[in-house]
Amino acid sequence: MYEAPRKVLETLDAELVEMKRCKSNGLCCGAGGAQMFKEEEKGATRINFERGREAVATGAAVIASNCPFCMTMLTDGVKDAGKEESVKVLDIAELIAESMK
Repeated sequence: MYEAPRKVLETLDAELVEMKRCKSNGLCCGAGGAQMFKEEEKGATRINFERGREAVATGAAVIASNCPFCMTMLTDGVKDAGKEESVKVLDIAELIAESMK
């Protein structure tokens, strides 16, 4: 389901910026498949750090997610990139609540 969350963000008058790998070509952080609970596998990069760098590279000040697993993985990735002060990772519900104030 790709379009529904984007339509919600559009109603909030948000400027949407897509990551290079998105929708059917997206890079899943793997947390829903328990990646956040298991030992690291061989490789050069942690998946959440790679995805976090991709999100930061968009130049967006807010990264929106509607998955609690992605929230954790992206938050860790943003911290690893050293951008936690300038880039916020927020749930879509948080953005809706903020717009209602």
